Amino acid sequence: MVINERLEGLGDNPFTRLNALLKDVAPRSNERPLILSVGEPQHAPPPWVAEVIAARAGEWNRYPPIQGTEEFRGAACDWLGRRYGLAPGMLDPERHLLALCGTKEGLYLAAELAVPALKAGKRPAALIPNPLYLTYRGAAVMAGADLVPLPATRATGFLPDFTVLDPELLDRTAIAILCTPANPQGAIASLDYLKHALRLARRHDFVLVVDECYSEIYDREPPPGALEAAQALGEGLDNLLVFHSLSKRSNGAGLRAGFVAGDERLIRRFFTLRSYGGSQMPLPIQAAAAALWRDEAHVIENRALYRSKIDTAERVLGDRFGFYRPAGGFFLWLDVGDSEAAALKLWRDGGVKSVPGLYLGTADANGHNPGAGYLRLALVHDDATVAEALERMIRVL
Repeated sequence: MVINERLEGLGDNPFTRLNALLKDVAPRSNERPLILSVGEPQHAPPPWVAEVIAARAGEWNRYPPIQGTEEFRGAACDWLGRRYGLAPGMLDPERHLLALCGTKEGLYLAAELAVPALKAGKRPAALIPNPLYLTYRGAAVMAGADLVPLPATRATGFLPDFTVLDPELLDRTAIAILCTPANPQGAIASLDYLKHALRLARRHDFVLVVDECYSEIYDREPPPGALEAAQALGEGLDNLLVFHSLSKRSNGAGLRAGFVAGDERLIRRFFTLRSYGGSQMPLPIQAAAAALWRDEAHVIENRALYRSKIDTAERVLGDRFGFYRPAGGFFLWLDVGDSEAAALKLWRDGGVKSVPGLYLGTADANGHNPGAGYLRLALVHDDATVAEALERMIRVL
């Protein structure tokens, strides 16, 4: 059978690998299994979301506009303006924003949008953080780019270090993807960091993609955004795309409601691309999403619940496993030495499911995988469950 040979470069999904690792292993104890492998919010969305959807039930039979409704785009633009202190008129909902069926779809399509056949007469490069969210890798590989994983380790503040990159590499870079707060490490890019990254994108003419889907789950200070950086530079939105979602902010993972905002030229072409391969968000869902973007009360409550889980983790773990309070997001990134062996032992002897960092990272030219020594645990359950899982981890490991 003839298929696209680029599929061979994808590798296995981390959860496929995890299922294979644990397939024939049953927890030895009679304790209830605790699943901390999946970053799926367990908090309920506001109850009025269902009421909004029900009130718009008469619209299920209509095709939604590809770009999103005026109501949705207006609410999203207004939220960006409030959240990041953007000047009036900096974002136009008609020109600078598109609705997405969740940001996973949009992040994948961003590489299709940005990667040409050749850049500077050479095969184009895609810069991605390492470790990473699997969609970044898949997007770059399937778009035909050279994958360039940038170490995001303790030594680099758990963010890629753009200051050490060869100008020749930057010249052939077509797309660079950042995640802030980072998944899995929870690091937050400063405003200066984002400004530097955007300057590089403009100097070397590549698309800077900033995944800000965890922006509203933070510990102390609200993370700066790439749109703030663009405003500070005072040169418009050229070369920039930012992505936001309601999955984590509003516990609306099942809504599949997100958006991309940024460079008008890129958004216009993104619209064309999505008209061929994108899905429209149903109109009742867009109405609920618009209402969620307008409301901050539920976000403040949600953030407090996650902060309490981090408090619990700090109390239980202390300084074990290199624990640190993540500045953003809801993952723990714990140093266990051999992540695959630790994940297997933790499941077999403790009934706690986690993700080996080995599966979230990519080996460099020397064969080193920066995630190999870490476990990722998602703190999405109630405080008591989080405490129980971490206490089992201490007992087992």
